[in-house]
Amino acid sequence: MTKIGILTGGGDCPGLNPVIRAVVRKGLNEGYEVVGIKNGWKGLIENDITALNLESVSGILPKGGTILGTSRTNPYKKEGDLQKLKDNYKKFGLDALIAVGGEDTLGVATKLIQDGIKNIVGVPKTIDNDISATDYSFGFDTALNTAMECIDKLHTTAESHHRIIVVEVMGRYAGWIAIEAGIAGGADVILIPEIHIDIEEICSIIKKRHERGKLFSIVVVAEGAKFKEGSLITQEQRLDEFGHVRLGGIGETLAEEIEKRTGYETRVSVLGHIQRGGTPTAFDRVLGTRFGVRAVELVKYKKFGRMVALVGNKIIDVPIEEAVRALKTVDMELYEIAKVFFG
Repeated sequence: MTKIGILTGGGDCPGLNPVIRAVVRKGLNEGYEVVGIKNGWKGLIENDITALNLESVSGILPKGGTILGTSRTNPYKKEGDLQKLKDNYKKFGLDALIAVGGEDTLGVATKLIQDGIKNIVGVPKTIDNDISATDYSFGFDTALNTAMECIDKLHTTAESHHRIIVVEVMGRYAGWIAIEAGIAGGADVILIPEIHIDIEEICSIIKKRHERGKLFSIVVVAEGAKFKEGSLITQEQRLDEFGHVRLGGIGETLAEEIEKRTGYETRVSVLGHIQRGGTPTAFDRVLGTRFGVRAVELVKYKKFGRMVALVGNKIIDVPIEEAVRALKTVDMELYEIAKVFFG
């Protein structure tokens, strides 16, 4: 009997459980045995797996997060972990592995394929929507809607108090959440990592709004945005196992600069991990389900080293290495559309 393992790595996001559910249901329909690897790559290193069946995935479709747990474990970081992973992969008797994650998880998958574990299929997951070769990754739509709803709520208090409110959203080095949530939420300025922040231009836009009687403004800024001739603003300099710093703080710095230069009362709201949580939207439930079913089909037809992807409205498959070759950043055509509504 074919035995499939599935793991979810990196940051959690809504839509992971629909993928797990789809892999289990489709796998069982094909006569496969399905096991869950706990806490991402850590489970393969530490020999931590669990059997998955119909009972395991019953009722998980609307739940956020992942029933398998997750971690930012990098098996290439600590000496000996890679060998433990390979030994356990063989010990578990896996015929295939479905790795669900973002650039880091899929980057590890690419290296493992090169190092001899060939039977891997990838599924793209990130709220940042920055994985190449797919139009959307599940998790993004839910995070986007959460951010939009928060911006909607902040409009009322900004208008009532005649304040500028800076809204800091996630996205790391790509501005997809900021640009789309900003457009959908009617933000007056949107700042993304792809374009350096021009503080003088921002203050000019806000002052012009005041001159025409708009005594409040909403400024959406991505956590990875930075000023001209400036560096990334971080919560701490310590790196995780994939070499990433913890971003955060640009909102506070920006708010201070705006108030200092304009004299207008300015507040900041950092949405943070609320964007990762909650029940997935219909879009993410359907996309996660489609990805999970197609991933099992790739296993069935032995199309390993491939990642499922959404292009247009079709689910296709692409080489995993193509997906992690470079980050997918904001389309400047979309940014130009956003600029129409600045001010």
